[in-house]
Amino acid sequence: MNWSLTFTPFIPLWALVALGLVGVALIAPLLLRRVRGAWIRLAALGALLAALAGPVLLQEQRDPLPTVVAMVVDRTASQTLSDREQATAAMRANLAQRFGELKNIDLRTIEVGGKGDGAPVDGTELFKALATGLADVAPERIGAVVMLTDGQVHDVPTTAPTELLGGAPLHALISGKDNERDRQIVIRSAPRFAIVGEKQVIEYSVVDQGIDPSGPVRVSITRDGEPLATENVQPGAVNRFEIDVAHAGQNIFEFEAAAVDGELTTVNNRAAAIVDGIRENLRVLLVSGEPHAGERIWRNLLKSDASVDLVHFTILRPPEKQDGTPINELSLIAFPTRELFSVKIDQFDLIIFDRYAQRGVLPILYFDNIARYVRNGGALLVASGPDYASEGSLYQTPLADVLPAAPTGRVIEKPFSPEITDLGKRHPVTRGLEGGDTTPPHWSRWFRQVETDTPTGEVIMKGADEDPLLVLQREGKGRVALLLSDQVWLWARGYEGGGPHVDLLRRLAHWLMKEPELEEEALRASARGATLTIDRQTMQDTVGPVTVTAPSGASRTVMLAADGPGRFRASFDVDEIGLWRVEDGDRRAFAHVGPANPREFTDVRSTFDKLAPVVQASGGEIARMASASGQLQPPRIVPTRQGRSMGGRDWIGIRMTEASVLKGVDRLPLFSGFLGLAILLGLATATWYREGR
Repeated sequence: MNWSLTFTPFIPLWALVALGLVGVALIAPLLLRRVRGAWIRLAALGALLAALAGPVLLQEQRDPLPTVVAMVVDRTASQTLSDREQATAAMRANLAQRFGELKNIDLRTIEVGGKGDGAPVDGTELFKALATGLADVAPERIGAVVMLTDGQVHDVPTTAPTELLGGAPLHALISGKDNERDRQIVIRSAPRFAIVGEKQVIEYSVVDQGIDPSGPVRVSITRDGEPLATENVQPGAVNRFEIDVAHAGQNIFEFEAAAVDGELTTVNNRAAAIVDGIRENLRVLLVSGEPHAGERIWRNLLKSDASVDLVHFTILRPPEKQDGTPINELSLIAFPTRELFSVKIDQFDLIIFDRYAQRGVLPILYFDNIARYVRNGGALLVASGPDYASEGSLYQTPLADVLPAAPTGRVIEKPFSPEITDLGKRHPVTRGLEGGDTTPPHWSRWFRQVETDTPTGEVIMKGADEDPLLVLQREGKGRVALLLSDQVWLWARGYEGGGPHVDLLRRLAHWLMKEPELEEEALRASARGATLTIDRQTMQDTVGPVTVTAPSGASRTVMLAADGPGRFRASFDVDEIGLWRVEDGDRRAFAHVGPANPREFTDVRSTFDKLAPVVQASGGEIARMASASGQLQPPRIVPTRQGRSMGGRDWIGIRMTEASVLKGVDRLPLFSGFLGLAILLGLATATWYREGR
């Protein structure tokens, strides 16, 4: 309860001062001549001025506010090493009990990191969490901040955070022990992107901390989990390793140094470099046979794809045709058959025959080269029409050994709606094609199809009389596709509303060229923030569980849920930074959560060095939680006043604050009402009485 005096004058201040000066000027001569009653007149003047000044006595009713103490508990990944987590938990419980025994203390516990707290954080940011936790507290109410950590804090300010602490002390109790040792591997430089098939260099080092030199260290190197090499390197030296980017998309190269006895953790013995593989332009050879309505469909589609380099030749007439046309008008350029189908055939990613019939343009030997090219990993697409059922059919060449279906010689000519088969609904080439999820599909009809015998490949589309329309087949290391109609141009022209010709043909071409996204059997893992997503693509109706291995080595089994025909998926939040491994039998997938080389494991040894400057600048104390033998050493808690010492060898101080909240104010006017009137009348009467005697 506080008392104070204030004034609420009835007249302006200047008028009050003027009245006082005039009164003093009139009374002063009387005082000098010692006239009887002069002092009573002066008292009456004072009473009048006091009444006009309106003095008010205030009585404040205040409730004291508790002193706020923040206890910041570091629960990041490095705190799980050795016995740090147990020591921190014991110290936290001990301090909470001791603070609870003190009066007028508001203890706020702020946890940083830990499982179940959202996305794993790169580094330990205690001061950021402290600012958030005390955002609603005035700095003058803060009595102290106590940090329970291993000292590896990555947002330490360069000076004492006066604005945050408001002059309160910062104390730090450090887990861990002196003279800890650890080994880590560091990626010094690595390319972010690289062309598939090109060589690149990754530079790395092995860093030993607190470990006596003991000769070379063995480093194992893997790509996407598959062993690449083993090297013996000297700690501290910068080493160069030449990599080969094997495929498009993420290529994850992991470097792992051999463990050393007594080190804190082996998690930072591994480091990953993620290189995104980029394909050079795919080279496609398109050979068009006799002219037809859809001749330019393939050309226009492939030319519109910026990732494709197209070489296109059109056979306008067979060599045996003799019509007197001058030789220099037969073609714009000579058809370099030997160069294309013998010398440079392996440089193409895909060969397309569009309505091509064997008429002596290509020698039979070159078809044998094409078949061998397919078996060695090449891709062949035959977009056929009546030519495939004729005597000049490509099936009458050595290509018959790699083609998935033999023609019967019959061409079916009647309206039909192309449909996706049950197998095709799961195949990435035809799965989800717009308009294909109904019967009949929402796309235009075709009118011609080549009949074949029972195909050896996968039928993903069917046509007239349920006959195969699009057949895919793997042959050796290569792939073959057979489209048994030349009517796809009807979709491109918008006949009866058209159809998804662009999606179908582009997917088909990229499947043939082994685009990873279009593999029938695939296991993929991806990370976004703290969420790990697993995708399984398959031609089967069901899939089994997958095994997920965390960076720390902990494993768990995850069931995948159906996510459409041929697709299964699972998503869950993770709590560790690093390389996650997903396995499904022989298939493996990897996803990296967080940065490739997280700060949290750059140096995991407990230390005083980072926090000591700001702790000392704030007047606080920094000490170990436990002795060398592991015995907990909780400090005494001493309430102190501002200006006194805030910490010592075995104690930490709390600055007790005097903050309060105003609940109400009582006002007592001193010269109002009958009291003021009585005083004024009494003094006036005394003046008259004195003069009357």
